Amino acid sequence: MMTGFRLNLSPLKEPLGFVKLVEWLTAILAFGSCGGFSGSNTVSFFCSDGRNETLNANFHYPFRISQVPLIEGNSTICNHSVTTTHLVGDSASSAEFFVAIAVICFLYSMVALLVYLGYMHVYKDSDFGPIFDFVVTAILVFLWLVCSSAWAKGLQNVKDATDTEGISDTLPLCKGSNITCEVTQFANMRTLNISVVFGFLNMFVWAGNAWFVYKETRWHSPKFTSQPVHGRQQIPAPI
Repeated sequence: MMTGFRLNLSPLKEPLGFVKLVEWLTAILAFGSCGGFSGSNTVSFFCSDGRNETLNANFHYPFRISQVPLIEGNSTICNHSVTTTHLVGDSASSAEFFVAIAVICFLYSMVALLVYLGYMHVYKDSDFGPIFDFVVTAILVFLWLVCSSAWAKGLQNVKDATDTEGISDTLPLCKGSNITCEVTQFANMRTLNISVVFGFLNMFVWAGNAWFVYKETRWHSPKFTSQPVHGRQQIPAPI
């Protein structure tokens, strides 16, 4: 059997190859919309004497919110001394897990496309290739479900930590005084919301692709080897 590279673009016209190309693109959109995020919320302090003061709450991937200094050093806000204060929360594990799965799927999709377009004759003639492809695809479907759910919860934690209520709970200055604390300008988190959508979209795309990969395995279409059966030739009895 010839095992050399044979470029053949026809698999892209079939669901097996076309869906893999879609997976490659959606994986890029998933980790790209999450991994490069950086934003800032503007917190306004309305003092009892009528003055207004502001500060910025900056945060970015991987969203180790507890390491983000809301106030650095000893500062004075509305004539009140405030020590170094950090935001509360940490969504780094869910964000990094989400991006890691997206990158793994991006790389696996490229390798699978290379096999489909150049070594499909080897892929179809072996049992190992389709079975390995199906098992990996099924595992990645499950991982997309887990990481997308975890990141959706992690993103909500980021929003809660950086909104008015979260910052008011973090700063003692905002409790029991005549100072009103309010987030007056929010960072645009549209790309983060999109990343969650693409996470679950990837899960459905990979789940659909699992069926087409399964059809290539011997579990769906057993390969029979037919061997010629040589029967004994009957010699007609003499009359």
